Amino acid sequence: MKESLKFEILSKDAKSEARRGRISLPHGKIETPVFMPVGTQAAVKAMKPEDVEKTGAEIILSNTYHLLLRPGEDIVRDAGGLHKFMNWNKPILTDSGGFQVFSLGKMRKISEEGVKFRSYIDGSPHVMTPESSIQVQNALGSDIIMAFDECAPYPADEKYIRNSYKRTSRWLKRCKDELDRIREGRGRDAEVAMNQNLFGIMQGGMYKEMRYESAREISELDLPGYAIGGLSVGEPKDVMIEVLDDCVSYLPDNKPRYLMGVGTPDYIFEGVERGVDMFDCVIPTRLARHGVAMTSRGNINIKNACFERDFDPIDKDCDCYTCKNYSRAYIRHLFKTNEILCSMLLSEHNIRFLVNMMENIREAIEQDRFKEYKRDFYNKYGVI
Repeated sequence: MKESLKFEILSKDAKSEARRGRISLPHGKIETPVFMPVGTQAAVKAMKPEDVEKTGAEIILSNTYHLLLRPGEDIVRDAGGLHKFMNWNKPILTDSGGFQVFSLGKMRKISEEGVKFRSYIDGSPHVMTPESSIQVQNALGSDIIMAFDECAPYPADEKYIRNSYKRTSRWLKRCKDELDRIREGRGRDAEVAMNQNLFGIMQGGMYKEMRYESAREISELDLPGYAIGGLSVGEPKDVMIEVLDDCVSYLPDNKPRYLMGVGTPDYIFEGVERGVDMFDCVIPTRLARHGVAMTSRGNINIKNACFERDFDPIDKDCDCYTCKNYSRAYIRHLFKTNEILCSMLLSEHNIRFLVNMMENIREAIEQDRFKEYKRDFYNKYGVI
């Protein structure tokens, strides 16, 4: 059937694989390359939805695993879906829950059926399968839904990775079959499923041959988009970039490419240069809660004593609400007095910093000067 996602490549950089595109979804359009703020539990931490929108963010990510456990997908469905539940009218991507389940270690057991795990909240037993992951995401009503995959650890031996990526391919087929089954039904679930777009996930660890095979297997299903999983999981940066070089080229050119869990400026630039379209990470809000601000000249720790009488904005080059209205000294005071406003202001700033960076990247691609912008950004930001 015809999917509800439309992807257009508007321009390409002449000196790299970077590309400028647009994704059209039921709840709006996304300009790519794009950074997606993370609202794990149906909320971007310390931010109101309208403040997230003011940063220029066009899509957010929420977590299937967390929402399954609390409040439960049935509650979200009865509320009218995730968009209404959290008062966000733009596109939403939900991950499958795979990464969170597999990060539980001894609290989970993998089989061909799926994964048995215990809740981190109360220890209660649960089972997540490719089918149940799709069912939960259907109840949530997100625009883009991710296939249930096995995110292998780093390091892992060749035998483990081969079994893992093969299982991920088999699970993807089951995810697609379940989405098709829901679409063939009637009522609310079928109607929602018609507007949901399933992305497959490439795995294969750090092994190029297995990455290629994984990409080939998932691409045969001709899905609306594809993601690169299992990177930025503890491997050295040079290893990650070397593997990424091949990963991107293995995926279809005419579909959105999503590098999962990556959100530091240097990793984003490296991904864009190789043709990645979508990025997400909790890092801007996590840094904010620890008093760290992302600036055009590198990160600063607002707790430092040097900011006690610093009445300049966090970043003179930033146009966010925080930088227009508050000083470093005031935000330091908020942090020292444990005021929640500190996390709110720094979160808004950090997200706007990354969104603005993506706006500049898109403009640079359109003007065939992506490499120059990357060099200038790295020089100011302090990337080695």
